[in-house]
Amino acid sequence: MGADPQIGSTDKVVLYDGVCNFCNSSVKFIIKHERNDKLKFAALQSDLARKFLNQHDFKSIDFDSIIFVSGKKLYVKSGAAFEIAGYLNAPWHFIKVFKFLPKFITDFFYDLIAKNRYKIFGRSEICIIPSPEIRNRFLDQ
Repeated sequence: MGADPQIGSTDKVVLYDGVCNFCNSSVKFIIKHERNDKLKFAALQSDLARKFLNQHDFKSIDFDSIIFVSGKKLYVKSGAAFEIAGYLNAPWHFIKVFKFLPKFITDFFYDLIAKNRYKIFGRSEICIIPSPEIRNRFLDQ
């Protein structure tokens, strides 16, 4: 058996709520609109995500937040969304310009969607099962 998958120091990884329909749709959107296929993905519920976040003193795994890992930096909530947007094709990468807004404002809107996502979009009993073409981009498979 091979080594356990890990998040490398140069990886760009999106950690998402794997049972959230909105989050799964967002991952599919990112894959479809990404410029250069650099991003990798793992569900927050995965052992890989838990081990990584524990190793980096991220004590609570908040399933209400997307987490973006870039090198040694962790971005959460709207900060993660803005960083991820920078990897998308036009016009989507222009979303990153809203990063200049105060965090308390952007996180307020992020939290509003996050807290109601199951009510609005529903939840799934299982995480995304990626197609063979993109399976290598999912670290928790």
